[in-house]
Amino acid sequence: MTGKELDRLLLEEAERINTPSFIQDDPVQFPHRFDDLRDIEITAFLVAAISWGKRTMILRDSERLLSIMDQQPYRYMMDEGYEDLDPCLNIHRTFFARDLQWYLRGLREIYKRSETLNDFAKSIRVGTSEAPAWELASGMRGIIESVNEGKRCPQCLPTNLSTTALKRINMALRWLVRNDGKVDLGVWNCIKPEQLYIPLDVHVGNTARALGVLDRKANDRRSCEILTGKAREINPSDPALLDFALFGLGVTGAIDKKSPIILSDK
Repeated sequence: MTGKELDRLLLEEAERINTPSFIQDDPVQFPHRFDDLRDIEITAFLVAAISWGKRTMILRDSERLLSIMDQQPYRYMMDEGYEDLDPCLNIHRTFFARDLQWYLRGLREIYKRSETLNDFAKSIRVGTSEAPAWELASGMRGIIESVNEGKRCPQCLPTNLSTTALKRINMALRWLVRNDGKVDLGVWNCIKPEQLYIPLDVHVGNTARALGVLDRKANDRRSCEILTGKAREINPSDPALLDFALFGLGVTGAIDKKSPIILSDK
């Protein structure tokens, strides 16, 4: 397969997957349920925080999370309903109510300072950064830790921003920023679609390696930067579109992840 053939494959697969029918079986369905931007934002970041592991478990536990918040994320947060939870209540795998409490305490403080998270991102000039997700995570973490007596919570936000691929934040940003009207909501204007990064996890990384577009073994920030750089070469105005292709090719078994494709130069 030549480089041009791979480009065409990725774009075609992305267009095939990126349709409204994708929503019903994906965690992106949860922020879609709301009209208020604040509910959308809170749901996007919380659901993204638990979007790891088996897909069926993610969907089940995201439903549980919204039920805990009485289907009113913003109101629940501002009323501090989370303080009544048993900290040991399990929400998703290693994510417990104590982690939800940590996150919501901090988000509540952010909303006391800015009307929306989009406004907060503007206030810390996320859109001027070459790495918006990492800039946003840094700004959020500083405030959230300050209202949690300095305590960190890697289940919510990674502690080493210099090395993490920041998959969950990049996923939330894809949902909030991409605006083609198909799957993602496109409700944020603090960042442009061309600034987004590919949400890199184990599955996306393995697919990218099998296609020959990534040769580093680690699913870290550097690999995310390399993969996104190649996505920008293929689709400069909307590199995160190719996340759909990497997802689709991985879950359908269309490629052999154990036998990387050798590409010729373009």
